[in-house]
Parts: sequence; C-alpha cells; structure tokens
Amino acid sequence: MKYFLTCILFIVCLNGFSQETEKRDVKVGLVLSGGGAKGLAHIGVLKVIDSLGIKIDYVAGTSMGAIIGALYASGYTGKQLDSIFHEIDFDNLISDDLPRASKAFYERNNSEKYAVTLPFENFKLKLPSALSRGQNTFSLFSRLTLHVNEIKDFSKLPIPFFCIATNVETGQEVMLDKGNLTQSILASGALPSLFQPVNIDNQILIDGGVINNYPIDELRAKGMDVIIGIDVQDGLSLREDLVSALDVLSQINNFRTIHDMKLKVKKTDIYIKPDIKDYSVVSFNEGAKIIENGKHAAMLKIDLLKKLTNNETNQKEPIIKIIRRDSITINNIVVMGNEKYTRAYVLGKLKLKNDQKISYETFNKGINNLVATNNFESFEYELKSNETDDGFDLITKLKETDISTFLKLGIHFDDLYKSAALINLTKKRWLFDNDVASLDIILGDNVRYNFEYYIDKGFYWSIGLKSRYHQFNKNINAQLILDDAQITGTGINKVDAELQDQTNQMYVQTLFRKDFSVSLGAEHKRLEIITETLVTNNQSNEYVFEKTDYLSVFGGFKLDSYDNKYFPKKGVYFNGDFHNYLYASNFNADFKNFSIARAEMGYAFSVSNKLAFNLQSSGGFKLGDKTTRTLDFALGGFGNNLINNFIPFLGYDFISLTGNSYVKASFSADYEIFRKQHIILEGNWANIDDDIFETGEWFTLPDYRGYALGYGVDTFIGPIQIKYSYSPEQKQSNWFFNVGFWF
Repeated sequence: MKYFLTCILFIVCLNGFSQETEKRDVKVGLVLSGGGAKGLAHIGVLKVIDSLGIKIDYVAGTSMGAIIGALYASGYTGKQLDSIFHEIDFDNLISDDLPRASKAFYERNNSEKYAVTLPFENFKLKLPSALSRGQNTFSLFSRLTLHVNEIKDFSKLPIPFFCIATNVETGQEVMLDKGNLTQSILASGALPSLFQPVNIDNQILIDGGVINNYPIDELRAKGMDVIIGIDVQDGLSLREDLVSALDVLSQINNFRTIHDMKLKVKKTDIYIKPDIKDYSVVSFNEGAKIIENGKHAAMLKIDLLKKLTNNETNQKEPIIKIIRRDSITINNIVVMGNEKYTRAYVLGKLKLKNDQKISYETFNKGINNLVATNNFESFEYELKSNETDDGFDLITKLKETDISTFLKLGIHFDDLYKSAALINLTKKRWLFDNDVASLDIILGDNVRYNFEYYIDKGFYWSIGLKSRYHQFNKNINAQLILDDAQITGTGINKVDAELQDQTNQMYVQTLFRKDFSVSLGAEHKRLEIITETLVTNNQSNEYVFEKTDYLSVFGGFKLDSYDNKYFPKKGVYFNGDFHNYLYASNFNADFKNFSIARAEMGYAFSVSNKLAFNLQSSGGFKLGDKTTRTLDFALGGFGNNLINNFIPFLGYDFISLTGNSYVKASFSADYEIFRKQHIILEGNWANIDDDIFETGEWFTLPDYRGYALGYGVDTFIGPIQIKYSYSPEQKQSNWFFNVGFWF
C-alpha cells in the first residue's frame, strides 16, 4: 500500500510539473494590423500587456502595426512608445516638409513662389509617384532603432519580428524578416499615393495592407501556441461617409480585408478590437484618445490575458536599456549611388566631415540640406558601429532623380502689380551637373519676367546670373522724380507714372551654414519712368522723366533663419547691400558717381504655440552725388520683394514718402487663432528725408507712423491677407489686400 501511494504521489507531482513546464513553454505571438492613425490603439494594448508581465515571443505586423511592432520588438515598452508618439509632429512627418533653413536661398525662393510644381520631361507632364518621399519618417525611425541597427536578422531582435509588404509589380506578398529594419517598416507602411514606394533587393514595395493586413497565419507558422491579435481595421462605410478620394480608396481595399478577417478572427486566440470607428487613417491629432481606446479594449480581455502570466502584479521590465542619443560621432563617410553629383558636392550639402562629433539635430539638418536640393529621388543611410573607434561609419545610398525639367505655376494679386499669373520653366543640369536655370513669365495687368541661372558649388564660390523686368502704373510722390524747383513751378505733388525696370546681374556667392550668404557682383539697370500727367508739346503726350542705363558694382550679406517667410514664429533675419553706381547713359547728363547702402534686420520669437512677435528695423542712405533722385528710398504700401529701394510702410500708399536716407522700425504680434489662420496687429514708425544722418533727424521722434490690423491665411498658393491700416499724420486709412506668393 505504501509503495502504491508513493507511486500515485509521484505521478501527480510529475503531472503537475509537466503542466507547469507546459505553461512556461507556451509561445505567445502578437499580431498587429495596419490602420494608419488608428494603429496608435496598439500602444494602449501594449501598455496593458506590459502591466501584466506577459512575455511576447514573436511580433508580426503590417503598415502601422509594423511600425509599432518593430519598435516594441526592438526593446521599447508600451509606456515608452506612448511618450514617443506624443512627441511626434505627424503633420510634418506625413507631408515631409523640410525646414526652411535647410534650403539654399534660390531653393527657398522656389518653394515660396510657386503653388504647383510638376515634372516636365520631353514636353510631357509627369505626376509624382507620391505626395511624400518619406525622408522625415526614415530619419525618425533610423534614430529610434539606432540601438539595433546592426541586427540584420529580425529574429535576433530582443523580440523576434517580421512585417509584410506588397510587391507592386507582381502583387505578391513579401515577408520582411531580414535587412534594414527602418527600410522594412517603411516599405510595409508605404500607403499608395501618400508615400513613395521602397526599393528593397530590387523589389518595389508598398503597404502590406494591400495584400495581408493581419499576418496571423505567417505568425502561427513561427511556432506560436497562443496569438494575441489587435485589429484596427475599418469596417465598410456607408455612402454618406464616402466623402473623399481617400475614403473611397480605403473602402475598396476593405472589401478584401473584411472578408479575410472573418476567417482570421477565428484563428486568433485573444482577439482585441479597439473602438476606432470615429477616427480615420490620418486622425493623428486624436492620438491620445485612440491610445486610450486601445487600453480600454485590452481591459475587456483582461481575464484571458492574465492566463498568459504567472505574475499578474509586476510591471514587465524593459528587455534592454535604450539610450536615445543626443549626439553621434561620424568616423568615416561612404557615399554610394552618386553619378552626376560629386562626393564633394554631397558632403558639402550634408555639412559633414570625417571624425566629427555632432548633435543629432545638426545631423538631421545636414540630411535635410541634401534632400532639399530635390536632386535625389531618395536618400537612405545607415549608421554602422566602428569596431576600432567610438562612433559610427555613415553609409549613404543615393538615388539621383532622372527628372531635370519642371513646370511651375502660381497666381497673385496685390494693390501694386494687380492680378498676375506665373508660368515657370526650370531646368536642372542644363550646362553643368550642378546648375539650375529658371525662367518666370508673369502675365496679367503688368507683364514681367524673372530669369536666373545658378551654378551651385555649395560652400565654395558659386556663380549666378539674374535678369528681371518689372513694370507698374502708380500715382507716386513727385519728389521721387522732380526736384524742388520743378515741383514749385508746376505745383504737382502726385504724378501718375508708369515705371519700367530691367535689371541684369552677374555675381559670385558663397554660403555659410546655409543661413549666411556673401555676394559680390556687377549690375546693369535700365530705368524708365514716363507719365501723361504733364502736358507737353510731345505728340505722344508722354513726358519722360527717366530713361537711363546705370552700371554699378555691389556687395551683399544675408542671414535668414526665419522658419516662415510670411508668418515667422522664430528666427533672425538680416539683409544688407551696398551699390556703387559708376556710370549712367547720356539721358542723365549730369550724372556723378554715388553709392547707396541699405540694411534691414528682424527677430521673431514665440511666447506660446499661438502667439509670436516680430521686431524689425531698417535704414539706408546715399553717399556722393545726390542729383539722381529716381533711385532714392520710397516708403509706403505693403508687400514683399519690392524692387529697387521701395520700402513697405503701413498707413501710407505705395511710394508716398521719399528721401535719400531713412530709418524705420516695426513691430507685429501674430496670433494663430486656428491652424494657419492668423490675426496680426502691426505698427511701424519712420523718418525719411534728405541727409537725415547728417542732420541728426534719424535719431528724433518719428515723423511718420502707421498701424494696421490684419487677417491672414497660409495656403498652398501662398498667403491670403487683408490689412486695414491708419496713419495719425494723414488721419486717413488704407486697405491692403493680396492673394498668393509674392513674385
């Protein structure tokens, strides 16, 4: 009997031990579906899983599920992911907007002048493959996965991982479980038309959700016993909800996925379906609510989840300690894929050198500088640990764009030039690999043109050519074109004049840190001013005030770190130039050498996300002969990119105040009431007259004041602004209105 009881006890213990062992050996897989912004619900579920101490043995994901799954598999906890995704500016990430400071000056002008840019090869328009190249996304996730970037076999990650992409050429499913982790998850999440396809191993890959948005069968094949599935896919929408192209595209894709999910739900051991019906794939601004809904959905399955752990109270500790670097050391730089652009050109744009320690912010700025040239279709890189040095080797892979010709369009209206339609033809690699030629034809009330040719040598001395023709009709201050005796003799204070200006420049320019430029050059200017206001014996009834060719040499210095040209919230601006006029044609028979110096500066800063201030000042003076008045300073009006020495001044109409010297100060308060909608309060003060720096009048109380209240909207065609301005001296008001970028 004793031996019998002993045997029974041994069998019971053995059975218990076997069950315990079986329990411990259960392999738990986690599958995360795609769903855009709705995929943030995954984070809420992961926070619950971590709180229960559940060990995940394999992670699989598609699209947004691949992104979050990869970060989780690389060692981040659900709580850490919550913090990370709260810090991300998704609008900037999706639009792939590059900071203004990353662009060279001529590139800034392009981005701040044209509403539409289209590839134009062989006289045929081409549409871009996607709205975004995904460069900002690549840089972000490269940094987040830097601690595992040496791991090329994803099964060797802290948690084994794979994701699904779609081969756009064959329509076949592609499992990504090896290679570059960042590149793989971007391929899995490359939503058609939104993100550019990703080339991996000569396969053109797009969003895996097209073919398999819930890879449960592939995960089960990895030997998983229990699978937790998080489904953030949409159901079918009703007709009243199909209001956009994105809605229709999503509905079409859902036809197949919904059918597939009927079978896949049955294969899921713990199926978690967060409530995401009120959100879209781009509802990233609702991220906190979506994460919370994911947590709530997981709590509904808490009893099932608890069965997967023996420790129900302790928070799961991070698998590895992740250090988010603020700086990196670049030991060596390898450039691959460049054919037309030299290594020196690439490194000059990146602003990187071997054996250099830089901040991650500076590193990203360098990448943005290169991408902002638009000379490269893609720029991928890898930071590879150096075995002998403390730091990384930067391995870059470039794909130069084949497109070199662009058609660009813009529209504009203002109170000086009136209505205008802009047609631009831009040609890159025209004569040299690193040149760009641009021609603006401006049609409307005042026909104009702008031509620019630029050979970009980065931080070496670059060479440029410019030519422009501007014209407008305006009732202007007679002091700009008549001397005191003529004004006294005629009694005319205002003259209805037509001004025509053609300016040609040849210059050299060098850049410092992209924000600074120094230029030296020579200029030819043909200035013509005529009027029909004055009655003469001329049969044409035209009186010619000015019809002169001027030759000058000039130098300039410019600093521009404004984050936005029209509605700056931060940054510094300085623009100074000096012209020495050496010659004038015979029309100006009394010409004598003179010089004009001018400078303007500004400082923008924010006190909150909504409220920003901008302080500006400017001044100028003439040296030498003062008889030539048509190039004097003229204050009045509102706008950007005004020609010659015309200076905006609120409270007065264009070209109302004239003199050979001036000082001006201005202040503006910009409150962004809604996204890209601004209420602006402004004030400006000035002294302007002849020789105010010699008389000391520049340092007295301002003779002229102007104040304005305006409303502006930042749109894809440029700013739309309306301003009401008032001058206490004139005791009268002016309205200013403009639509579109200034050109």
